[in-house]
Amino acid sequence: MSSSSASGTDRRSFLARVAAATAVPAAAALVAGGTATAASAATPSAAGSSGAGLPDYAPVPAGSLGPAVNSQGYYMGRIQRNLYWVTDGDYQAAFLTTRDGVVLFDAPPTIGHNLQRAVDEIAAANGTSNKVTHIVHSHHHSDHVGASGLFGRHVVRIGHEENRRLLLRDNNPNKPAPDVTFADRYTLHVGGERVELAHHGSNHAPDNIYIRFPHHDTLMLVDITIPGWAPFGALNYSEDIQGYLAAPAKALSYPWKHHIAGHMGRLGTRADVTVHQQYIDDLTTSIEQALGTVDYGVYAAKYGNNIWTVVKTWLDEVCRQAAAPVAAKYTGTLAAADVFTESSAFSLVESLRLDLGLGSAIHD
Repeated sequence: MSSSSASGTDRRSFLARVAAATAVPAAAALVAGGTATAASAATPSAAGSSGAGLPDYAPVPAGSLGPAVNSQGYYMGRIQRNLYWVTDGDYQAAFLTTRDGVVLFDAPPTIGHNLQRAVDEIAAANGTSNKVTHIVHSHHHSDHVGASGLFGRHVVRIGHEENRRLLLRDNNPNKPAPDVTFADRYTLHVGGERVELAHHGSNHAPDNIYIRFPHHDTLMLVDITIPGWAPFGALNYSEDIQGYLAAPAKALSYPWKHHIAGHMGRLGTRADVTVHQQYIDDLTTSIEQALGTVDYGVYAAKYGNNIWTVVKTWLDEVCRQAAAPVAAKYTGTLAAADVFTESSAFSLVESLRLDLGLGSAIHD
């Protein structure tokens, strides 16, 4: 999810601090229909406020949380063999150790220098190289590759050809453009290891890619499904909603067991992707029902020629009615279902209307 503005960066930094403070050991795998379990949270008093008047939200299910971070603010775990993942409780990256050096997959700024610390930890334990020689960019958003520049100019960076165009446009020294690009597919061979990269069209971002580790039973696909969580606001602020909706099925078409989703504190499973698909299907059905029952004419009669107000108030009610039953159904299964479902409903409504033409009658 993009954090191109200063306010977005501040928000992400805050979320990372909260995640580090609240991370607890992961519970059993998420099962659809589970019940909400209380999780620790930063208290309002910690921010110098009583919290009086702030709304209450459903507690985070224990299965949505990952392992506790260490004193430096990160957790590093082995996925399979020489493939590892790193999280600060909000963001995720991965690295692969090889006989010729280390390949890093994304470099979120909230993890920052802890990426090298995690690599150093494994190098010291296993006697492997701690030198990062390659960085693969999942996509161009700063919150996922904004620390790529920490590793210098001599690292080989790899990304989709659109990734290069967008990073050259952004002209940010913290996220240099890739040296190696591809259009559809690319196989990275480093130190006896193989990683398969593929672009199946735009989704969350026009350059977002599928990263498969065929010898580690793992797929990395960032900002599509978030294991144990409802999507962030506006369907993860995805730029191509129809592409975003199609991406989970494409992910499931690959053979894999472990999913690096780019966000939150635990790895994902195939079951997580299926729950996400069910959530989206339910939200789509609920939206179609709301579009058929919320009377646009009521708002037109009230606000007259103030068209923006007519449309806004009508859409607000459509989204409210569509989101309510879905948020209720998934509370206790997907964390923050009660927080962002209405926002995601808006993005889905607009895609149904503008991309698919739902409700767009041609004037006689």
